[in-house]
Amino acid sequence: MTAFNPVTAILTQNKLEEKPGDDATDDEQKAYQKWVKADEMARCYILASMSNVLQHQHQSMESAYDILENLKEMFVDQNRVAKQTAMKDLLNTKMVEGSSVRDHVLKMMSLLNELEVLGANIDKDTQVEKMIMQTLPNSFQQFRLNYNMNKMDLSLTKLLNELQSAETIIKQQAPPVALDFE
Repeated sequence: MTAFNPVTAILTQNKLEEKPGDDATDDEQKAYQKWVKADEMARCYILASMSNVLQHQHQSMESAYDILENLKEMFVDQNRVAKQTAMKDLLNTKMVEGSSVRDHVLKMMSLLNELEVLGANIDKDTQVEKMIMQTLPNSFQQFRLNYNMNKMDLSLTKLLNELQSAETIIKQQAPPVALDFE
Protein backbone atom coordinates (compact mmCIF):
# COMPACT_ATOMS: atom_id res chain seq x y z
CA MET A 1 0.00 0.00 0.00
CA THR A 2 1.36 3.42 -0.92
CA ALA A 3 1.75 6.15 1.69
CA PHE A 4 -1.08 8.63 2.19
CA ASN A 5 -0.54 11.80 0.20
CA PRO A 6 -2.67 14.75 1.37
CA VAL A 7 -2.35 16.45 -2.01
CA THR A 8 -3.76 13.38 -3.72
CA ALA A 9 -6.59 13.25 -1.19
CA ILE A 10 -7.47 16.88 -1.85
CA LEU A 11 -7.34 16.40 -5.60
CA THR A 12 -9.65 13.40 -5.41
CA GLN A 13 -12.42 15.55 -4.00
CA ASN A 14 -13.10 16.45 -7.61
CA LYS A 15 -15.48 14.24 -9.48
CA LEU A 16 -14.16 12.86 -12.75
CA GLU A 17 -16.58 13.51 -15.59
CA GLU A 18 -16.51 10.10 -17.29
CA LYS A 19 -14.26 7.22 -18.24
CA PRO A 20 -12.16 7.98 -21.32
CA GLY A 21 -13.34 6.26 -24.49
CA ASP A 22 -11.46 3.70 -26.58
CA ASP A 23 -10.05 6.49 -28.72
CA ALA A 24 -8.39 8.17 -25.69
CA THR A 25 -4.64 8.62 -25.65
CA ASP A 26 -2.38 6.59 -23.38
CA ASP A 27 -1.83 9.68 -21.22
CA GLU A 28 -5.59 10.13 -20.75
CA GLN A 29 -6.00 6.43 -19.87
CA LYS A 30 -3.10 6.63 -17.37
CA ALA A 31 -4.50 9.82 -15.83
CA TYR A 32 -7.88 8.15 -15.43
CA GLN A 33 -6.36 5.03 -13.82
CA LYS A 34 -4.31 7.23 -11.49
CA TRP A 35 -7.47 9.12 -10.51
CA VAL A 36 -9.39 5.87 -9.90
CA LYS A 37 -6.61 4.52 -7.66
CA ALA A 38 -6.33 7.80 -5.72
CA ASP A 39 -10.13 7.97 -5.38
CA GLU A 40 -10.25 4.41 -4.01
CA MET A 41 -7.58 5.30 -1.47
CA ALA A 42 -9.42 8.47 -0.45
CA ARG A 43 -12.69 6.51 -0.11
CA CYS A 44 -10.92 3.99 2.14
CA TYR A 45 -9.51 6.73 4.39
CA ILE A 46 -12.84 8.51 4.59
CA LEU A 47 -14.81 5.35 5.32
CA ALA A 48 -12.25 4.15 7.88
CA SER A 49 -12.58 7.39 9.81
CA MET A 50 -16.39 7.18 10.10
CA SER A 51 -18.65 5.57 12.64
CA ASN A 52 -20.11 2.20 11.64
CA VAL A 53 -23.51 3.75 10.94
CA LEU A 54 -22.04 6.34 8.55
CA GLN A 55 -19.80 3.70 6.94
CA HIS A 56 -22.79 1.51 6.16
CA GLN A 57 -24.67 4.47 4.72
CA HIS A 58 -21.77 5.57 2.46
CA GLN A 59 -20.01 2.35 1.44
CA SER A 60 -22.01 1.96 -1.76
CA MET A 61 -21.18 5.44 -3.04
CA GLU A 62 -18.97 5.48 -6.12
CA SER A 63 -16.42 8.15 -5.26
CA ALA A 64 -14.85 10.10 -2.42
CA TYR A 65 -16.46 13.18 -3.94
CA ASP A 66 -19.94 11.64 -3.61
CA ILE A 67 -19.28 10.73 0.03
CA LEU A 68 -18.04 14.23 0.88
CA GLU A 69 -20.98 15.89 -0.85
CA ASN A 70 -23.42 13.67 1.05
CA LEU A 71 -21.69 14.43 4.36
CA LYS A 72 -21.90 18.16 3.62
CA GLU A 73 -25.64 17.83 3.01
CA MET A 74 -26.07 15.88 6.24
CA PHE A 75 -24.13 18.19 8.52
CA VAL A 76 -24.28 21.70 7.02
CA ASP A 77 -27.38 22.64 9.03
CA GLN A 78 -25.76 21.54 12.30
CA ASN A 79 -22.79 23.75 11.49
CA ARG A 80 -25.09 26.69 10.74
CA VAL A 81 -26.95 26.28 14.04
CA ALA A 82 -23.68 25.97 15.98
CA LYS A 83 -22.34 29.10 14.28
CA GLN A 84 -25.53 31.04 15.05
CA THR A 85 -25.42 29.94 18.69
CA ALA A 86 -21.76 30.91 19.08
CA MET A 87 -22.40 34.29 17.43
CA LYS A 88 -25.39 34.93 19.69
CA ASP A 89 -23.28 34.07 22.75
CA LEU A 90 -20.52 36.38 21.55
CA LEU A 91 -22.85 39.31 20.87
CA ASN A 92 -24.72 38.89 24.17
CA THR A 93 -21.63 38.63 26.37
CA LYS A 94 -20.87 41.73 28.40
CA MET A 95 -18.30 42.06 31.15
CA VAL A 96 -19.89 42.65 34.54
CA GLU A 97 -18.42 45.57 36.50
CA GLY A 98 -15.93 44.25 39.05
CA SER A 99 -15.41 40.87 37.39
CA SER A 100 -12.06 39.73 35.99
CA VAL A 101 -11.13 41.28 32.65
CA ARG A 102 -8.85 38.28 32.03
CA ASP A 103 -11.73 35.82 32.36
CA HIS A 104 -13.93 37.98 30.15
CA VAL A 105 -11.38 38.38 27.34
CA LEU A 106 -10.45 34.68 27.45
CA LYS A 107 -14.14 33.80 27.13
CA MET A 108 -14.48 36.18 24.18
CA MET A 109 -11.35 34.74 22.55
CA SER A 110 -12.75 31.24 23.00
CA LEU A 111 -16.02 32.24 21.32
CA LEU A 112 -14.11 33.92 18.47
CA ASN A 113 -12.01 30.77 18.01
CA GLU A 114 -15.14 28.64 17.97
CA LEU A 115 -16.65 30.86 15.28
CA GLU A 116 -13.46 30.66 13.23
CA VAL A 117 -13.51 26.86 13.42
CA LEU A 118 -17.14 26.93 12.28
CA GLY A 119 -16.19 29.00 9.26
CA ALA A 120 -17.02 32.54 10.36
CA ASN A 121 -14.57 35.12 9.09
CA ILE A 122 -14.27 38.05 11.51
CA ASP A 123 -11.33 40.35 10.85
CA LYS A 124 -8.90 41.27 13.66
CA ASP A 125 -10.03 44.89 13.93
CA THR A 126 -13.66 43.88 14.35
CA GLN A 127 -12.70 41.28 16.94
CA VAL A 128 -10.82 43.84 19.01
CA GLU A 129 -12.83 47.03 18.48
CA LYS A 130 -16.38 45.73 18.20
CA MET A 131 -16.41 42.33 19.83
CA ILE A 132 -14.21 42.97 22.89
CA MET A 133 -13.79 46.71 23.49
CA GLN A 134 -17.55 47.35 23.30
CA THR A 135 -18.28 44.66 25.89
CA LEU A 136 -16.19 46.29 28.62
CA PRO A 137 -17.94 48.07 31.50
CA ASN A 138 -17.82 51.84 32.09
CA SER A 139 -14.78 51.54 34.35
CA PHE A 140 -12.73 50.87 31.17
CA GLN A 141 -13.97 54.06 29.47
CA GLN A 142 -10.57 55.75 29.84
CA PHE A 143 -8.85 52.69 28.34
CA ARG A 144 -11.21 52.79 25.34
CA LEU A 145 -10.54 56.50 24.92
CA ASN A 146 -6.75 55.98 25.01
CA TYR A 147 -7.06 53.07 22.59
CA ASN A 148 -8.96 55.16 20.06
CA MET A 149 -7.02 58.43 20.52
CA ASN A 150 -3.67 56.67 20.15
CA LYS A 151 -4.94 54.55 17.25
CA MET A 152 -3.62 51.46 18.97
CA ASP A 153 -3.39 48.28 16.92
CA LEU A 154 -3.23 45.30 19.28
CA SER A 155 -3.52 41.57 18.81
CA LEU A 156 -5.99 39.82 21.09
CA THR A 157 -3.15 38.61 23.32
CA LYS A 158 -1.61 42.08 23.62
CA LEU A 159 -5.05 43.55 24.24
CA LEU A 160 -5.54 41.08 27.08
CA ASN A 161 -2.22 42.12 28.65
CA GLU A 162 -3.03 45.83 28.30
CA LEU A 163 -6.50 45.36 29.77
CA GLN A 164 -5.08 43.48 32.75
CA SER A 165 -2.67 46.36 33.39
CA ALA A 166 -5.55 48.83 33.10
CA GLU A 167 -7.63 46.72 35.48
CA THR A 168 -4.88 46.91 38.11
CA ILE A 169 -4.78 50.71 37.81
CA ILE A 170 -8.59 50.97 37.90
CA LYS A 171 -8.75 48.89 41.08
CA GLN A 172 -6.08 51.05 42.73
CA GLN A 173 -7.98 54.23 41.84
CA ALA A 174 -11.36 52.93 42.98
CA PRO A 175 -12.65 54.68 46.08
CA PRO A 176 -12.81 52.46 49.13
CA VAL A 177 -16.22 51.09 49.91
CA ALA A 178 -17.50 52.14 53.32
CA LEU A 179 -19.55 49.57 55.15
CA ASP A 180 -22.26 50.94 57.38
CA PHE A 181 -23.15 48.69 60.31
CA GLU A 182 -26.14 50.21 62.00
